[in-house]
Amino acid sequence: MFCALKKTIGVCLIGLGLGVLLVLLLPITGWLFLIGAAILSLGLAWLFC
Repeated sequence: MFCALKKTIGVCLIGLGLGVLLVLLLPITGWLFLIGAAILSLGLAWLFC
């Protein structure tokens, strides 16, 4: 049960990170890119760890 929940949270974090990178990059600002990249990497780490 915990494994499925962990994978679901990881996929949600990856989706959130990609959403930040794709949607909020329209006005290109560096800190939004860093937030999106951090959330994406956190989601990948959560999914594969």
